[in-house]
Amino acid sequence: MPSEGDLPVRVERALLSVDDKTGLAEFARGLVDLRVELWATGGTRKEVGAAGVPVGAAEDLTGVSAWFGGRVKTLHPALLGGILAPRTEAGLREMRERALRPFDLVVVNLYPFERHLAEHPDAADREEYVDIGGVTLARAGAKNHAWVTVVTDPSDYAPLLAELREHGGAVSAATRLRLAAKAFRRTTAYDAAIAAALAPPESPDEPFPEEVRFRREPLRLRYGENPHQRAAVYGRVGSPPRAFTVVKGDALSYTNLLDVDTALGIVAEFPGPSAAIVKHATPCGVASGATVREALERAIATDPVARYGCAIAVNRPVGADDTAAMKGVFVDLLVAPGYEPVALEHLGHRPKVKVVRADPAPPTASDWEARSALGRLLLQEADRRELVAGELRPVTTHAASPEAMCALDFAWRVVRHAKSNAIVLAQGARTVGIGSGQPTRVKAVELACEVAGDRARGAVLASDAFFPFADGIEVAGRAGVAAVIQPGGSLRDPEVIAAAERLGIAMYFTGWRVFRH
Repeated sequence: MPSEGDLPVRVERALLSVDDKTGLAEFARGLVDLRVELWATGGTRKEVGAAGVPVGAAEDLTGVSAWFGGRVKTLHPALLGGILAPRTEAGLREMRERALRPFDLVVVNLYPFERHLAEHPDAADREEYVDIGGVTLARAGAKNHAWVTVVTDPSDYAPLLAELREHGGAVSAATRLRLAAKAFRRTTAYDAAIAAALAPPESPDEPFPEEVRFRREPLRLRYGENPHQRAAVYGRVGSPPRAFTVVKGDALSYTNLLDVDTALGIVAEFPGPSAAIVKHATPCGVASGATVREALERAIATDPVARYGCAIAVNRPVGADDTAAMKGVFVDLLVAPGYEPVALEHLGHRPKVKVVRADPAPPTASDWEARSALGRLLLQEADRRELVAGELRPVTTHAASPEAMCALDFAWRVVRHAKSNAIVLAQGARTVGIGSGQPTRVKAVELACEVAGDRARGAVLASDAFFPFADGIEVAGRAGVAAVIQPGGSLRDPEVIAAAERLGIAMYFTGWRVFRH
């Protein structure tokens, strides 16, 4: 036999107390049509009453108006008792003895603490946006979900009304439980945002928060890296993620998100019109140009084989003429800060391409990178370090030309986004060969030179970490590389430098590496 908590419960009386009034009047009108008696607090009652919906004042039940500027208005046994009382024989008897009215539905959402903080990060009055009564109402309704329905999200109004109409004004136990769990998730996230905002700043010696909370986002993924792996998307509570919009095509996949993140990070490195071609979350072509079209043409030309099924990012809006640069190239995804209408029309003739709108942005001090290992969450600061000209230490007698120095800076900005071991060959502001994800550095050099072919002659080379042996420099020298930028720091640096000297290569040490596992 099912227990009382497993049965549908008819809604006869509702308490409304909301900050977000979205859809409230329509919802209240629907409840009254179902012969539900409504009671509401201050501003909520005004909103509902102005729509011509009959509603009682909660203070008529408590005998208490808003105290201390509204800090105390719902914290009263007349309301909380009517929500929390068990609908058992003993509970109903006690309610009658205490002259309490039972509430079967609690509709509540909270003061916008998170929004206020986002809009006014240095506000001195942020504590005034900490909701006490609303959180208490939500938790009370959720705790007593065996008999009470609690709604904390306006998006649940319509489906709840539909269920009430279909079942004669009753709510199923499954719906009550689902909405109760949602209410507890909301209060948990709310408290976490408050705790994070009020916590003292981390010291320079310990920049990481003691606790990090993530919440699942509504974005649905078909699967993970492979079809047999399920996947989900989570956002860090209290830290809004970068916004993006799918303008055309299927929803983004797990691997699409990784590619988009990499591609946007690359083009954010450059002030002028730039494009990045990405496969498997690593670049296979990057270029800057006078226009978006020129940048796209140069980046696409880096590797005619690897670009198949690629993701492309540009750091300028896509114009009508720019889409011609992708003719004949199978592009899985294109991301840009905007699109001209004619460009979208052209892209509409390519049924398989996903079109995404997102702004490239360099990492900020609040950006973290998260991964998992051994069942643990790994956090690190996003790599924000910039190459300073004074850091470059020439280690050969050969000097790079001013043009080659600019190319070295370009190549260094690209190589930090490629998977280790990573090598980038560049001519001017465009890549001509990239070797990444190799088990040895010499293999990465060989791959980059193979992709570049004759374009390696006179090119510059960037390495994300030091050369452990001189073999990589030997390969670069035979291909005609003119200059190298690398961190240095190998035990065999003297041998590596000697090889560069002998081959006529200008070499510069940065003193720091840019690994990307």
